[in-house]
Amino acid sequence: MSYPAFFDQAPAITLHDGLSQFLGAFSDGLITYHYIDAVRLAGHSCPTVAGAYLMTRRALALLYPDQTPERGKVQVRFASAADEGVTGVIGSVVSLITGAAGPGGFKGIGRNFRRQDLMYFSCAIEGEASFERVDTGESVQLAMNMGRVQGDPRGGALLRKLLEGVATPQEGEEFATLWQDRVRRILIEHADDPELISVNAATV
Repeated sequence: MSYPAFFDQAPAITLHDGLSQFLGAFSDGLITYHYIDAVRLAGHSCPTVAGAYLMTRRALALLYPDQTPERGKVQVRFASAADEGVTGVIGSVVSLITGAAGPGGFKGIGRNFRRQDLMYFSCAIEGEASFERVDTGESVQLAMNMGRVQGDPRGGALLRKLLEGVATPQEGEEFATLWQDRVRRILIEHADDPELISVNAATV
């Protein structure tokens, strides 16, 4: 399997998952996610997937300073509906990493490890997404500004040719290279950029 090298260079996210430890999936309960995991989930790599990955990373860092984040113990709310724009894609990436799920999520074992009803949409929040620790009530509201990292201006014309079916194989390769270079810059050069992932409100 071949993919861009920067997928492995993007910052990783490590969490502790009590359910995985309880059931013996990971003896210490530690799970490390990489950007390639988000790509596998979405089936593609784009600014939205990269932004969702970085937004989740930023939220967990703010909620768990100097601690290992707890997977399955963060409730997430989105301002938009699940089927509005790219919110569903963002929600999928956030769910992968945090374990938060909607009505179809894991119901738990006894009173432990519930993931169901930890993700909501169409909520009245200040940011694009709100992340809240269920144990302490501390929360952060974040927004993604993907326009912060612009794509190569050649990409627009190449995309039109591809959609019209008149692009050459070489132009297709060039478009893909330019597309992924924008994603690379987002993940590598702007991973900790406060203007890319901004904090709208916080109680931490």
